[in-house]
Amino acid sequence: MVMIDASPNRLASRLPLPPVPLAAAVLAIQRLSGRGRPVTKASSVLAGIFLAGSVWSITGAIAEFRRQRTTANPVEVGAASLVTSGPNRVTRNPMYVGMAGILISHALLRRSPMALLAAMLFVAAIDRLQIPVEEALLRDRFGSDFDTYARTTPRWISPGGLQWCAARGQS
Repeated sequence: MVMIDASPNRLASRLPLPPVPLAAAVLAIQRLSGRGRPVTKASSVLAGIFLAGSVWSITGAIAEFRRQRTTANPVEVGAASLVTSGPNRVTRNPMYVGMAGILISHALLRRSPMALLAAMLFVAAIDRLQIPVEEALLRDRFGSDFDTYARTTPRWISPGGLQWCAARGQS
């Protein structure tokens, strides 16, 4: 396991390209990657399902962060509270899940394997470069509370998380 210096000043300087511009760049790459196959009703429906879940994940997470008066900005050091409610009960990274879902939705709609590959590269970059830095900050700030949360809530998403959504009528 790689140890990360968790002092806020050191971590803030290690954050890579902010995720929203990265997702926008991947979306642009998807658009340039070629047309893919013609859109079908099935691809439209599947893309719509991914898009709806993604919008819920992002907007629900932002609403929870605001409700708890803490920052949703991953490059801003100093979380005021550990948000574990709303979409954060399903995944530790609902905004990244939402961004990835939008990219996957776009790839499905275009029916483009290259666009899907670009979405997968976004997920890999966020998972390996961004999230470890953020989690080190949260671990430093919230200690065992974050460790417990990390043990019980997946980094991305799990079938159990989807069952929780369905049980609450939020899927």
